[in-house]
Amino acid sequence: MTSSTADIGASPLGTVLVTGASRGLGRALAEAYAAGGWRVIACVRQVPEGGLGSMLCEALDVADAASIEALGRRLEGEAIDIVINNAAIRGDVGGLSSLETNDFLEVMRINALAPLLVARALKPNLLAAQRRVLVSISSRAGSLAEGTLDDDDGDYAYRCSKAALNMATVKLAQDFRSDGIAVISLHPGWVRTDMGGAQAQLAVAESVAGLKALIDQTTMADTGSFRAYDGKTVSW
Repeated sequence: MTSSTADIGASPLGTVLVTGASRGLGRALAEAYAAGGWRVIACVRQVPEGGLGSMLCEALDVADAASIEALGRRLEGEAIDIVINNAAIRGDVGGLSSLETNDFLEVMRINALAPLLVARALKPNLLAAQRRVLVSISSRAGSLAEGTLDDDDGDYAYRCSKAALNMATVKLAQDFRSDGIAVISLHPGWVRTDMGGAQAQLAVAESVAGLKALIDQTTMADTGSFRAYDGKTVSW
């Protein structure tokens, strides 16, 4: 059962919403904010029987526009200081020869379109809050300048989706500037999660610590920026 908003009292630090919070980087980000005293709304496709500790759980399937709209309706009137668009999938990695239309479109739907729909649905919640930060967990793999410098994985859909997400960040930053909402893209590094694999270079905890520090320090001066977990600017 989804917890009600009354189950978790307000935090003086504010409220953070994380999509894709059932496992991996999203789960770790949600837990890090909860441990730091923030009120956390963890969005997952299926709410676990016992919930997720002290966090409020909300059912959300980012592949379904109706599910995103329903989340916005359920959270109507809730002030949300930070929205973290984390939910993503990798898709096919076999290169051009194995590229398949439905797989490609599903990756684009989840990785690029869904964050835009979430931003639209939750903009009133951000406007009701003090911090007003919208975060997209992107990837250096989507950088036109840097994305293929040191790897040649055949993940066409994933790379194209993250490049599109980066453009979404730039557009949203432009559109939301007058509302005082800072919009940023962050590269978490090559992290040892189900998506990143066991050979990845970075522990989840290290990535999350860097990402959280950047998010917590974000102001309107940073809006429209693309940075890595270690603070370095990533070229578009």
